[in-house]
Amino acid sequence: MTKIVSAIVVALLVLLGLNSMFVVNEGQNALLLQFGRIVRNDYKPGLHFKIPLMQQDMTFDNRILSLDAPPERYFTSEKKSVNVDFYVKWRIVNNALYYRATGGNELQAEQRLTPVIKDALRFEFNARTLQELISGGRADITERVRKQTDVSARKNLGIAVVDVRIKRIDLPDEVSESVYKRMRAERLQLANELRYTGQEAAEKIEANADYQGQILRADANRDAAKVRGEGDAQAAAIYAKAYSQDPEFFAFYRSMAAYRKSFEDGKGVLILKPSDPFLHYFSDPSPKK
Repeated sequence: MTKIVSAIVVALLVLLGLNSMFVVNEGQNALLLQFGRIVRNDYKPGLHFKIPLMQQDMTFDNRILSLDAPPERYFTSEKKSVNVDFYVKWRIVNNALYYRATGGNELQAEQRLTPVIKDALRFEFNARTLQELISGGRADITERVRKQTDVSARKNLGIAVVDVRIKRIDLPDEVSESVYKRMRAERLQLANELRYTGQEAAEKIEANADYQGQILRADANRDAAKVRGEGDAQAAAIYAKAYSQDPEFFAFYRSMAAYRKSFEDGKGVLILKPSDPFLHYFSDPSPKK
């Protein structure tokens, strides 16, 4: 009987000894409660002690946690609805305040943080047009929401809002169709402007090319006329010189050239009187003296 009692006492002592120690791991925060009242909240990682049965330890994750909320519908400043899918990164920064606000329950903390984030997002979306959201105002929205909700969350929940991100903004079908139509109209307008600009440039280039071509042709015709004139002048000078040296032979040579030209194809027919001067060298080939 004595041995049984001794074993029971030893077991109780062991349980009390184990219950008087607790471990805080890396990445954790801890606080100590005594009958539900916080007596200490500055424990660092390691082995710590407490009064068995009277005190209770609670540990919290000190790492960054994620809140992935379901999509929420908001309205823009022109009363067009959008479905927004977002997530939040948060962490505990005040153990005591976090415990008092949530009882140390992570799910309850997220349930209290979610409406704060949604209200801030609703305010930002209500202040912007759909065009502003589409053109890229997400970064500005999320940073403003983070700053606003971080102040409130630190004060009321003992947590810090590290980041807020918008994963996706979906438009209802009727809004999507209107957006696509506007985008198509804008692209069509831009394409027409580019096309008209190209046609205008092509017409200018073509007109300039025609102008340059006319100038080149005019210069060529002028140069050709000048060359022909100089050639004709030289030919006339040669003819005049030849004629002055021997007029009769020159007349004979010119007549032979005229005969050759008239009958070179072998089919020419001339109807002339026998006394016509053109036939002079046919009847009397000797030059006149």
